[in-house]
Amino acid sequence: MKLKICLFIIGLCFVPQIKAQDPIFTQYFLVPQTLNPGFAGFLETTHIGIIHRTQWPALGFRVDTSYGFASTWFPEANSGVGVSFLNQRETQSGYTFSQINFNYAYQVQLGDDWYFRPGLEVGRGWKNIGFQGLLLEDQINIQTNTISPTSIDAIFFNNEQPIGFWDISAGLLFNNENAWIGVSAKHLNRPNISLTVDGNAPLETFFSVSAGYEFLVTDFIDISFLTFETRLLLTGNYMHQGRFNRFDLGTSLSVGRFFVGSTLVTNPGKNSGNSHLLTSVNAFTGLQYTNFRFGVSYDFNTSQIGRTGGVYELSLTYQFDSEAKRCYGCPDYQD
Repeated sequence: MKLKICLFIIGLCFVPQIKAQDPIFTQYFLVPQTLNPGFAGFLETTHIGIIHRTQWPALGFRVDTSYGFASTWFPEANSGVGVSFLNQRETQSGYTFSQINFNYAYQVQLGDDWYFRPGLEVGRGWKNIGFQGLLLEDQINIQTNTISPTSIDAIFFNNEQPIGFWDISAGLLFNNENAWIGVSAKHLNRPNISLTVDGNAPLETFFSVSAGYEFLVTDFIDISFLTFETRLLLTGNYMHQGRFNRFDLGTSLSVGRFFVGSTLVTNPGKNSGNSHLLTSVNAFTGLQYTNFRFGVSYDFNTSQIGRTGGVYELSLTYQFDSEAKRCYGCPDYQD
């Protein structure tokens, strides 16, 4: 079997973003629907957006991930409804993964300040790899220096159609005007994601616990050069899937139309002796103009994996009603 297949299989074992089908965005707290279906309709207006992520472009194992979403709010039903589309592409092997999700969240008022939002997400996924473009061992004839167009390993050539599966996720979200805490579980049905027709590879359930707290800086510190509406957002996100876990701790400062911040990405489980506790430092900045928000981020690798080219993201979102609930981490202003 050609080395390309071996490298891809190794990648599946050691790169959780590919094995698990669950990309983790640096700007997750600005697009929280990627983590928890309880955020459907969270801004109590129609909200749309896209985010693109490119990982390790200099490593020869580049992964591109695109995510688009739309959600809206039905006040008479205390419900939020959303739809999202995820696409991943790995350049070395031709691996592709796509999934469309529909989510629903219901809001329950717990008191004067707090709300409870259970959410459900149902999706359909497809994954494929260009097996027909691979060169297998029995195709090579060293004596004649020729390549045979056929192979006895027909399973790869008969598997040109994408593998499809159903996926079910759920989440719980508690929030008030300044804070939130959410718990979610993806792939509750553990769908079979094997690339072979008769294979059995159940996808591990992805658990996450995320929280955020935002406050006016001037409520705690008297700094004259900052505007009154300067806000600081603190976020945390713990994720666990199979034997992998990850904990992100971040902060974002919003001043007028601009926001800037950073996130520390840690690997508390340290799955091997060579694992690093701190795996990357992710920096981000952005601008909000009227109802548009643009964000950009770059992840600085701190491990010894080599020259990867880092990870960068670009995001663009639009909120139809500026008078609705403002998003966490966004400047609070009116034109």
